[in-house]
Amino acid sequence: MPGDDRLPTAESLRESTAGYHVGWREREFTDWVDEQMSWKETCYIGDWSFLPECRLRGAGARRLLSDLSVNSMDGFDVGEAKHVVQCDDDGHIVAEGLLMHLDDEEYSLSANPAFWTGYNLERGDYDATWETVETFNFQVQGPNSVTVLEGITDGSLRDIEFINFGDVTIAGRDVTVVRMGMAGEAGFELQGPAEYADEIWEAVLEAGEPHGIRRLGARTVMINHLEACFPTRGKDYLPAIYHDEMAAFNEWKLANGGSYTGIAGISGSFEGDDIRDWYRTPVELGWADNVAFDHEFVGRDALEAEVRNPSRTMVTLEWNAEDVGDVYQSLFREETYQPMDLPTEQHWSMRADSVLADDEEVGVSTSRGYSYYFKEMLSLCSIDVAYADPVTEVTVVWGDLDWPKKEINATVAPAPYKTDRRRRDLAEFD
Repeated sequence: MPGDDRLPTAESLRESTAGYHVGWREREFTDWVDEQMSWKETCYIGDWSFLPECRLRGAGARRLLSDLSVNSMDGFDVGEAKHVVQCDDDGHIVAEGLLMHLDDEEYSLSANPAFWTGYNLERGDYDATWETVETFNFQVQGPNSVTVLEGITDGSLRDIEFINFGDVTIAGRDVTVVRMGMAGEAGFELQGPAEYADEIWEAVLEAGEPHGIRRLGARTVMINHLEACFPTRGKDYLPAIYHDEMAAFNEWKLANGGSYTGIAGISGSFEGDDIRDWYRTPVELGWADNVAFDHEFVGRDALEAEVRNPSRTMVTLEWNAEDVGDVYQSLFREETYQPMDLPTEQHWSMRADSVLADDEEVGVSTSRGYSYYFKEMLSLCSIDVAYADPVTEVTVVWGDLDWPKKEINATVAPAPYKTDRRRRDLAEFD
């Protein structure tokens, strides 16, 4: 791609060999099967403290958030949180993460919105201030999470509604508890200053031991995103920050304490002509319901047209077991197919494989992984709406560009694949 040579191209991202995200404490604590079953049977604690977080304060903070975000800020009260999505003029996702309304004119943003919001504050005319903060961010998820945390919490958990938060005390420390998570089960996110992260981690582990708590390692963590359909930056889409016009943002982000890309590269059978072919819109990722047209925001015109007439949506694919088995069996033949890591790819890249119907490309498969609970090889797929109905048969083309290709039969299934139990009435738990 011509332009600023500081920006990666599709070719350079394919050549990247960087490892898994350095933020994870361990790749595996017990084993990946045991850890993968924890959010269905007991609970886990997982560490997301590597995500950047900022504080946005001032009379103009809400207007800035409204201008950048596809989400409505109308009726967004103190104590509430939301999955905020921010796009470019073409409707491609630049940043998405957790937004929390902390006080009358104070907000917290985690993940990529932290820096994209700060960058646009500096470029715009808003009465607000921005700063990054060092925090811990632990998820405690699964059917036993309520019991575990109530054993060490001074304050009410059951009064916190879904996607709301409150303040409690754990081990003598003030902790913010958000009722949300990535496992599709009842659970919470614990946040507080980084200096007492280990104290909280150990307190939760000690309280959770009688209840079968597990520590969630990097090897299997993305399976909960796959089963519960939480498309993830660097796994299911590239943030729209790689084309020439975004060089200034990347430079600003580096100068203000952020990392450059947050991903290691791209792989898979999908081929594109431009880096934008790996970008996605909220509609393509199944987030159309997040988009509110009650305000003006960056990308509104593009998304308004797409919501009226979507071309793609998000589904789950069930991969044919015999075809998958042949990939592994080929390792004992003269010509082999590209091996499939278990339970999923063990380096951080967007693996994008072409999905065909009648020999025409109709979608792109991402986040391929094995669910031990369902005994299925699954993937997410941004697919043409004409092929989105469950039980539709398609073909996934497996193999990086320099590997022999294996066509794997697959069946369209709903997304999320696993029943969403995040909103369960907490009174159901003993």
